[in-house]
Amino acid sequence: IRIHCPIMMYPAQIEDRLREFQKMCRSRGLKMTHQRMEIFRELASSEEHPDAETVYARVRQRIPSLSLDTIYRTLHLLEDRGVIARVGSTRDRARFDSNMDRHHHFVCTGCEMIRDFYSDALDELPVPSEASKLGRVKTVHVELRGLCRACQDKLQTSGKTK
Repeated sequence: IRIHCPIMMYPAQIEDRLREFQKMCRSRGLKMTHQRMEIFRELASSEEHPDAETVYARVRQRIPSLSLDTIYRTLHLLEDRGVIARVGSTRDRARFDSNMDRHHHFVCTGCEMIRDFYSDALDELPVPSEASKLGRVKTVHVELRGLCRACQDKLQTSGKTK
């Protein structure tokens, strides 16, 4: 089951993320280029956590000369500098997230949709001593996996269970 359902951000939210992106780039010594801005704009415009190929297809409509290699290099640079985060997926494609606020993810194992959610209870989970023994924990991200409502409805309609 593959369901594509991008959730678009409000223009004010996108502009807030773009302003924050510019500040983060300046503070990390990253040059602000047109390509980087458009790649980040694509991430910030949707809550679907697109993979590199999706970002490439969309940004290439605005910048036809852009290469897939540039997309990958830019995404990895921004991830290395802490400007975006790589998020888990149910397959082998890396997905990226422009939301750097403390949050968690729900991953649909049916359609691979990834959505952000906020939870004070999860934010306050103590770091297990086993993890602390391995090194200093800087952040904790909780990823919940299951079927989204659309996939549940589709399975119920088809009479299958998963």
